[in-house]
Amino acid sequence: MKDFKKLSVWQKSHRLTLAVYKATVTFPKEEMYGLTGQIRRACASISANIAEGCGRSTDAELARFFDIAMGSASELEYHLLLAHDLDLLKVSDHDRLSIEVRDVKRMLTSFIQKLRGES
Repeated sequence: MKDFKKLSVWQKSHRLTLAVYKATVTFPKEEMYGLTGQIRRACASISANIAEGCGRSTDAELARFFDIAMGSASELEYHLLLAHDLDLLKVSDHDRLSIEVRDVKRMLTSFIQKLRGES
């Protein structure tokens, strides 16, 4: 069992979640249970799956939860693009958050490859 709070990928994804919550505060109220909720859930899912994987007993299980976190990161990346294209998310917020999501995805990919002995 690993302490997820010590992993830099979890720390970065947690900071990303906080930033996403702040960036979506200005979304219209009618989107609270729509796009706002989807963006926030996808983002929080990244950190949550990293944490859950760290509570598992094998590297294979940890890698599986990191794979799920990767899927959530890809979902978030799309939802941010959609919010930008719908003019709900400022260009500067979209650009900054998108860079952060891609950084998290690179970190997850590296971690998964190491767990599976691919690098």
